[in-house]
Amino acid sequence: MSVFSKAVIALTEAGPVEKTITGTRPGRALAHRFVAGDTLDDAVSVARKLNDDGLVVSLDFLGEEVSDRTSAVEARDEYLEGLERIGSEGLQANISVKLSQLGLAIDEGLAIELLDSLAEAAHRVSTTVTIDMEDSRFTDATVRIYEKTQTHHGNLGLALQAYLHRTPDDLKRLMPLGGHLRLCKGAYVEEPDVALTSKTAVDQAYAGQLRTLMADEEVRPAVATHDLELVDLARELARDREQPFEFQMLYGVRSSLQRQLVADGFTMRVYLPFGSQWYPYLTRRLAERPSNAWFFVRSVFGS
Repeated sequence: MSVFSKAVIALTEAGPVEKTITGTRPGRALAHRFVAGDTLDDAVSVARKLNDDGLVVSLDFLGEEVSDRTSAVEARDEYLEGLERIGSEGLQANISVKLSQLGLAIDEGLAIELLDSLAEAAHRVSTTVTIDMEDSRFTDATVRIYEKTQTHHGNLGLALQAYLHRTPDDLKRLMPLGGHLRLCKGAYVEEPDVALTSKTAVDQAYAGQLRTLMADEEVRPAVATHDLELVDLARELARDREQPFEFQMLYGVRSSLQRQLVADGFTMRVYLPFGSQWYPYLTRRLAERPSNAWFFVRSVFGS
């Protein structure tokens, strides 16, 4: 993660900055560039429009580490409602979940129980569940739970972060399970003994892992990047691939590229977050791209 990204995250963790962003019209306008809205109805409305444009969707109910069972069950229930809407409205969509939001930090068994119920519900509406990868505190448990749950249900996927030193070994371990593996660069601040810290090193790691993933015909790769060079690499590797794969990008980021990939015949899935707990998600989007941060500054000061 760059010096700029670390500085933005540190700044946005300050109370006055959070209040400025969440309590002002420019701040909320910026959020709505990247978040469908506060409610499931908002997300369904945006998902339908994206489907109409040929894009598929992954619904993400925003929220992270919970500290009690009630909150975990409430998050699961929101996802169950989302799956019901996917089925009843014929949306081309799946769901993306964070295990800490399903109680992983308090009880691993609870997270497995709630994930099982989501996998069963997804099966009933013929879709899938992607498990997001969180910071390195949860990596071991997340990989272990995915391994167990995918073996049982067969309709799950997992996000892997290219900047983690362990990811090449995780790829070898998980590719035989099938499912879909979402390869992203990584968006959390990690120590050098856990993750690569330079952009060049992360890009090189991603490219190498992408080659490994695209060469495996038993798994469905999800190429999650906005990096034009890596998108071009995936397109090149796709020429030798017989089985399906897809691109994945964030809602509100490189929308024209997303539509160009659809026009070129590729499957393009948009990661579509919704919910009132959007601030932590937004801070990561600000940290990733300086242009996002400057857009907010200009909006606040009217320039």
